[in-house]
Amino acid sequence: MKWYRKSAEQGFATAQYNLGVMYATGEGVPTNFVKAYMWISLAKAQGDKDASGGLDIVKSEMTAADISKAQALATEMWDKINN
Repeated sequence: MKWYRKSAEQGFATAQYNLGVMYATGEGVPTNFVKAYMWISLAKAQGDKDASGGLDIVKSEMTAADISKAQALATEMWDKINN
C-alpha cells in the first residue's frame, strides 16, 4: 500500500489503478469507493487500459454525490501531481 501510494502520487498510472482497485475491494485498506474512483479516474486520464472498465464497476456502487466528490478529489490530486 505504501509504495503504491507513493508511486500513484508521483503520477504513475499503473500504481494509480492498482491503488484504486485496492480501495474498491478493501484489499489492505478499508473499502472506499470515493478514493477508488479518484485513483482509477486519474489512471484513466493517463491512458491506463484497464481503468475504463474499473471505473464503470466502481461507479455502479456510488451515488451521484459520491461521484461528484470523487471527481473533485481527482481534480485536486491531478493538480498536485502536475504542478
